Amino acid sequence: MKFTKILIANRGEIAIRIIRAAKELKIETVAVYSEVDSDALHTRIADEAVCIGPAPSRDSYLNITRIISAAEITGAKAIHPGYGFLAENPEFAEICESCGIIFIGPDPKHIRAMGDKIRAKNTMNQAGIPGIPGSDGAIESLALVKKASEEIGYPVMLKAASGGGGKGMRIARNDEELESGYRIAQAEAKAAFGDGRIYIEKYIARPRHIEVQILGDNYGNVIALGERECSIQRRHQKLLEESPAPGIDHKLRQKLLKNAIKAAQSIQYRSAGTIEFLLDENKNFYFMEMNTRIQVEHPVTEMVTGIDLLKEQIQIALGEKLTLGQNEVELRGNAIECRINAENPDRNFVPMPGRISFFHMPQGLGIRFDTHIFAGYNIPSHYDSLIGKLICHGSSRQEAIARMRHALDEIVIEGIPTTIPFHKKIMDNKKFIKGDISTHFIEEM
Repeated sequence: MKFTKILIANRGEIAIRIIRAAKELKIETVAVYSEVDSDALHTRIADEAVCIGPAPSRDSYLNITRIISAAEITGAKAIHPGYGFLAENPEFAEICESCGIIFIGPDPKHIRAMGDKIRAKNTMNQAGIPGIPGSDGAIESLALVKKASEEIGYPVMLKAASGGGGKGMRIARNDEELESGYRIAQAEAKAAFGDGRIYIEKYIARPRHIEVQILGDNYGNVIALGERECSIQRRHQKLLEESPAPGIDHKLRQKLLKNAIKAAQSIQYRSAGTIEFLLDENKNFYFMEMNTRIQVEHPVTEMVTGIDLLKEQIQIALGEKLTLGQNEVELRGNAIECRINAENPDRNFVPMPGRISFFHMPQGLGIRFDTHIFAGYNIPSHYDSLIGKLICHGSSRQEAIARMRHALDEIVIEGIPTTIPFHKKIMDNKKFIKGDISTHFIEEM
């Protein structure tokens, strides 16, 4: 089914990013907003805007009934969920379909299958994708957890079956830590996801978090658009990403891409998605999870490939074939993304919403800033603290770092604390400059 109007079921910079892609495709857009977002930038640049409720997410951006109603009254025949909120909610995708609205994303069955980490792991094992040694499914009791840990060997990682964002995860190095970690992880998982199931994996020391961007269409075509380094995190939340990943040679890159394509083909995946791997210190990689949505860090891939991922995603939803084949994908130079959050790094990254009194955007060759903020904008306390993504591209990693340094110096956001000073420290860090990176990078700074 074709469509000429898209409703964006999201806010912030990703809503603006979708609107821009749709405009280039000559597709009209509908913005939805909560009462606190009435003056937000995405409401101003969309063709139409509809208020869907009060500030709390449950009453607005997570309220499926109100979002579907907004699509129906505006005549939008497609909905793009962006990332977060309802992006990986299979029930929302199914409701869209039942209402005759195209969900710009994968099939609900793929969202459901990959959202369950145990099911995803087993599916990929069957497809021959290497996985981290661990339990075959959820472990129902502490006694069975202890037995599995003895078989795998300490240290182990306890993980929530429906997890994400670091919730429901605990490392255990002995029986005592296992007992307390199991109870805490189970309680966290139940509170965050409504699903207290826990599984167990071998804990990999100083791993790297490497993800591969894939696109799949409705005709069985799947391509991989290089890899992204996502290891610099705090509390399992990414702070900085880059592409290509430092230290990944051509041979290893081809193995990663081949396995990512194989993983997507094994479930006949369509739309944009990422296959995520852990890479150990011996350059062995293991499937970790699949994200069935556009990622926050998608711009670094766009910068090194020149491919507009949002436009490709929309065109796939329109029933069109991919516009290029794997042999046409070429990585040019290096790109780095710094996530700029309204947080105070000196106070354990506590969110600091408030009014932006002055804003100056950095400029120059190879510099891109995806944001929804402006001078006078009031950052609400109800949503994620991300206020922009600074992306710099260079012909080499050294040039990308140099451009990021001066872009971080040029950007001015006054009125609130941000993570900009922290990113400056990363750019000057000797280990980062050398590419000596792991998921423990922040702890070791």
